[in-house]
Amino acid sequence: MARHVFLTGPPGVGKTTLIQKASEVLKSSGVPIDGFYTEEVRQAGRRIGFDVVTLSGTRGVLSRIGSEPPPGKRECRVGQYVVDLTSFEQLALPVLRNAGPGSGPGQRVCVIDEIGKMELFSQPFIQAVRQTLSTPGTVVLGTIPVPKGKPLALVEEIRNRNDVQVFSMLSCAVPPLCRREPRLRRALPIPVTKENRNRLLPDIMTCVQSGRQ
Repeated sequence: MARHVFLTGPPGVGKTTLIQKASEVLKSSGVPIDGFYTEEVRQAGRRIGFDVVTLSGTRGVLSRIGSEPPPGKRECRVGQYVVDLTSFEQLALPVLRNAGPGSGPGQRVCVIDEIGKMELFSQPFIQAVRQTLSTPGTVVLGTIPVPKGKPLALVEEIRNRNDVQVFSMLSCAVPPLCRREPRLRRALPIPVTKENRNRLLPDIMTCVQSGRQ
């Protein structure tokens, strides 16, 4: 049975929005939940970078256009964005390290949005993600990018885990047989689009709650 739930799809499809909605529902239901999500930073209508925001509201820089790395630090760049590893690790690592089991089996949910190229410059982050996925009593609700170019080792590792359910952006709908047969749903990703993402929220919540059992 899948314990962890991940969303994937192209930029702008609404993965973070869906993660935030699911987090709000879980929190309002009294489920212990922590983690972070990634948010665009815009200036005069132009995207200038990304911030990491914890579910408790703490914000830190993930990347900025044309910024320079701190003195003595290697440059970590994705396109025009330079990643601030120090800022990211100071915010994300404590959240993951505190994502231990709650008062009972499967009680705690840890949100990781996202596990992508920028975040994967951090080796401590990679180790913390693996540890969190392997921690009994912790369910991960996260996002991963669609395959593009050179595969990202940790992302492929997550896709291939037996305890992970991936809701994926596809060009066609899931056949009706797969909707009726849970066994087949594990073999075929479930499409998430900007248009249907709200209808998928109950399915995602069901998967998360099942993982908590």
